[in-house]
Amino acid sequence: MREIHVDKVRETVKRLCMEANYFLPQDVLNAFKEGKEKEVSPVGKNVFDILQENAEIAAREQIPYCQDTGFAVVFLEIGQDVRFVGGSLEEAVNEGVAQGYTEGYLRKSIVSDPLFDRKNTKNNTPAVIHYSIVPGDRVKITVAAKGGGSENMSRLAMLKPADGVEGVKKFVLKTVSEAGPNPCPPITVGVGIGGTFEKVAFLAKKALLRPIGHRNPDPRYAALEEELLEEINKLGIGPSGFGGRVTALDVKIEWYPCHIASLPVAVNIQCHASRHKEAEL
Repeated sequence: MREIHVDKVRETVKRLCMEANYFLPQDVLNAFKEGKEKEVSPVGKNVFDILQENAEIAAREQIPYCQDTGFAVVFLEIGQDVRFVGGSLEEAVNEGVAQGYTEGYLRKSIVSDPLFDRKNTKNNTPAVIHYSIVPGDRVKITVAAKGGGSENMSRLAMLKPADGVEGVKKFVLKTVSEAGPNPCPPITVGVGIGGTFEKVAFLAKKALLRPIGHRNPDPRYAALEEELLEEINKLGIGPSGFGGRVTALDVKIEWYPCHIASLPVAVNIQCHASRHKEAEL
């Protein structure tokens, strides 16, 4: 049994919160360059130039890439041979978020109560934490900074099994079309299929963590990813909603077995600032 002090978790989460907001992943930066090459609209090409310049400034100055520094969504893959010592794991994660957002000069966007008492918690906590237990004695921590604009455009539907593939495609395209320019395209589209009401939403968000261009290992779902990407880019929404060929940088699908009477589908839209960083302890 390997012991990990929760202070290491806190320090790691703190660092990842800042790095996720300062440095875009390389796959996203590469996608910006490729998107500019594909784009035919002069305005769209200019948008890609601005996005790349913004990313360079943020990284160089170590300042937030976007003013909306997001809800801290933390994914913990915990080896079953790990024992945490020194305190509460969940408290350590939230302390890391609080320190990262405060010391990193990141905007605090979380309210304490969603409906009756919408007061800012002033440190961007609590985080949304997803736990999974895996073999081994390591812990993988991924912090995703999820902006409110793109999150608001996400949708979930409980389709009928008879709706099938065509029903899924129709729902995804409808969701992106209705979102229009609101989620700050070029977007990445995470799609969850299967499971239950709550599981499918998790799948859609988890899908966003996969690098751009990395296809689902199942060739059927990989083909559906490619088809949806092509159809979304035919919508003509374009970079920043100014029109053009590149509305989405990628579509990623995660799936899970489901009940014979169900076909859950979730679409989690990510703006062009696809911000997430990971580390292993």
